[in-house]
Amino acid sequence: MKPTAPTTVVAIDWSGRVDLPGQRRHIVAAVWQQGKVRVESGRTRGEVAEWLVMLAEKDPALVVGFDFCFSFPAWFLREVGAETAPQFWHTVAEHGERWLSRESEDRRFWGKPHKRPAEFSGEQLHRMLRATDIDCKLAAHIPEEERALRVKGITPKSVFQIGGSGSVGTASLRGMRTLQHLHAAGFRVWPFDRPEPGIPLVVEMYSRLNTGPVHKSNPERRADYLLRKRRTDPAYAALSRTVLAKARGGEDAFDALVSCMVMAQHRDGFYQLPSPRDPDYALEGWTWAPPA
Repeated sequence: MKPTAPTTVVAIDWSGRVDLPGQRRHIVAAVWQQGKVRVESGRTRGEVAEWLVMLAEKDPALVVGFDFCFSFPAWFLREVGAETAPQFWHTVAEHGERWLSRESEDRRFWGKPHKRPAEFSGEQLHRMLRATDIDCKLAAHIPEEERALRVKGITPKSVFQIGGSGSVGTASLRGMRTLQHLHAAGFRVWPFDRPEPGIPLVVEMYSRLNTGPVHKSNPERRADYLLRKRRTDPAYAALSRTVLAKARGGEDAFDALVSCMVMAQHRDGFYQLPSPRDPDYALEGWTWAPPA
């Protein structure tokens, strides 16, 4: 009999750092298994991929959430000749590090020290965003200078941004190699693949949608958030002191834990995730978000 919901849930706070010590420090996984939760780090990106494959061998009713972009805007995939997101991951494996280089001739990959190009500014702002970035993180009509006021600090980040505060491009480009690895190992990657009970599943998440507007970089605010959760949510009240201490101690662990708890709360819906309603979404990907 196939499971009706995942029995193992993993939320991973990702990192695009190139150095191995930095990866081991900043990549944090929170794991929910039958109500028991643990938070752990110490793995590189490559080691995370191998670890997840081993987890899936033990429990294929596994869902994994990564907080990086799984693809790029559809127009860019077409430009590089990719007809599917998995094809694009192969292109990224070949060209991604060159795009990340400061010496790259393609200045559409921007960020410190390069400023955002004019073609992604003003009325062209939307071109650097996927539909899911706009849908989840920005009302399209809101002027750029009003974003923070209108969406409580939840602002869109472009996968083309590879430097400076809030950049997601570096982690995403390097994360797509992990997606390629897991896909080859038999994982379904939503929304490019249809979820199926009993087959490991990977979804893109956005940690801020899970935590809400909390000052996550402030240890006191993290502690206050977790204390409120323990008082109002039985699932948090059951967490061990070790898990809570790790979440209080760092933003990466905090994001991983809270995202894992949200995913576990809504685990019954993962096998019913819909297929893309627009052909472009099957190229760009879509961010999983907890039901409203």
